[in-house]
Amino acid sequence: MVNPLVQRELIAALRQKRMLLLQCGLAAGFALLVIIRWPTDPRMALSGTRSQEVFRLFGYGLLSVLLLLLPVFPATSIVRERNSGTLALLLNTPLGSWQIFLGKLLGVLGLAGLMLVLSLPAASACYALGGISLRNDLLGLYFLLALVVVQLASLGLLVSTYATTTDAAVRWTYGLVLLSSVLTLGPHQFLQGTESYLAEVGDWLRCASPFASLMSLTGTGDVGAAGLVSTTDVSGRFACISLVLTAIYSVWAVSRLNHTIFDQARDAGVISNDQDFGTQLVRRLVFLVDPQRRSRAIGPFVNPVMVKEFRCRRFGRLHWLLRLIAICAVLSLGLTYATVTGTVDWGVDTIGGIMVLMQVALLVLITPSLASGLISTERESGGWPLLQMTSMSVLRILWGKLLSVLLTLLLVLCATLPGYLVMVYIEPGLKLQVQRVVICLLATAGFAMLLSAAIGSLFRRTAPATAASYAALLAVCGAPLLVWLGRDAPFGHDTVEMALLINPVAAALSVIRLSGFRDYQLIPGNWWFLGIGSAVCLLVLVFQTRRISRPQ
Repeated sequence: MVNPLVQRELIAALRQKRMLLLQCGLAAGFALLVIIRWPTDPRMALSGTRSQEVFRLFGYGLLSVLLLLLPVFPATSIVRERNSGTLALLLNTPLGSWQIFLGKLLGVLGLAGLMLVLSLPAASACYALGGISLRNDLLGLYFLLALVVVQLASLGLLVSTYATTTDAAVRWTYGLVLLSSVLTLGPHQFLQGTESYLAEVGDWLRCASPFASLMSLTGTGDVGAAGLVSTTDVSGRFACISLVLTAIYSVWAVSRLNHTIFDQARDAGVISNDQDFGTQLVRRLVFLVDPQRRSRAIGPFVNPVMVKEFRCRRFGRLHWLLRLIAICAVLSLGLTYATVTGTVDWGVDTIGGIMVLMQVALLVLITPSLASGLISTERESGGWPLLQMTSMSVLRILWGKLLSVLLTLLLVLCATLPGYLVMVYIEPGLKLQVQRVVICLLATAGFAMLLSAAIGSLFRRTAPATAASYAALLAVCGAPLLVWLGRDAPFGHDTVEMALLINPVAAALSVIRLSGFRDYQLIPGNWWFLGIGSAVCLLVLVFQTRRISRPQ
């Protein structure tokens, strides 16, 4: 009845020093979430409005913390075993595939349970304030969080069985979490109110998001309802979808836990340069960039480190970059089409806000995965001493690595510009707003790149570097919004404006004049913050790179 993997996974994680800091930070953060909306007036309304506001903020914060911190643990669990050679030993023990999977799953659930236990004092304060019920509100919230925890753990373990490196596992897991929790809300926003089967699909799809279920549970309203009355049982649908997805992820992951997981046989393929002239001509006409064509030699004026990063990174290869750019361009033009056809119903500011949120979400998802491992991956794989043995200086090595990320982000941003250009063509009065939004996005991309690279240089392993970069960037983009939720009570206009000055998302939304942000003057204060923050991160990156380059 006692699985040895549970003890090993749980105790190994709890013995780390950073876990103690994480526990103290979580306890303080949960208490802060309650204090932010705690009433200052000794008299309370009988309706319990303020207590419900405290409970909502606590629920959103607790769910965000789980989505932010939990995926890194299951995502690195199996791939770390395989790379270290211990997974083969586990498969040769009397433990079966299900026991190995359950042992790792229960270890992650133990860590998640510890996080939830640390939130109980803050939850007790919410209940003591009155206005919420123990069964429907408080227990319903923790039941929802339990479903999210099990689903995230099984998803992370499934991704870990396919990934070959820990940073790739973390990157793909966070991407899938963003897809399932945020991007699933998009189709319903555009298709609601239409009489088609797509509207029903969008209605079911948004129920897969825990945020939609939490909004329904806390009485905030139906997410994206746009004034339409909906009788959908979002929480019930989310419970069914979550249980089904958890079962699928679990069975899928268990089916991968056998000796075939080490078989990575792939077709070697044929280089296009070695084929006959007719085949080369056909491939040249069919493919804009032939992935099987031999790469050219590195020119004398090209930074070889930049070329090395592009060729060694999967999304750095040109044919993958073109695919990513095409997807971004299609999404941008699709939102522009929605702007043209839905201006009367939603307004240009609403659609512009959706475009800004999607672009910032894309930057937050891509940038840490590209920049956080620039130095830590070299240190973990042993490639940094090899770079030091070359004739290149440390600054040139660092510039080549940063340039590979910078060019990728610029290509992604350029792919999303057609939507803004069409908006300006339709309504020329938006030219100044679009220009400022583009500046905000460029400043956000630069800040995210330097912040992720600076944090990643402080770690010796890529997985914790990637997780720390995601946590820091999401804290900058998300923490000020908690203060914004407390606008007017207890925070005044000036306090909220000062908190939002560090948030690039709020700055872009204030420029686009989205409702709720149009009353705050965040430009050029946010640009100053991003510029100074980028300079500080660059200094930290240069200093840390020079420090690790000294003779050991």
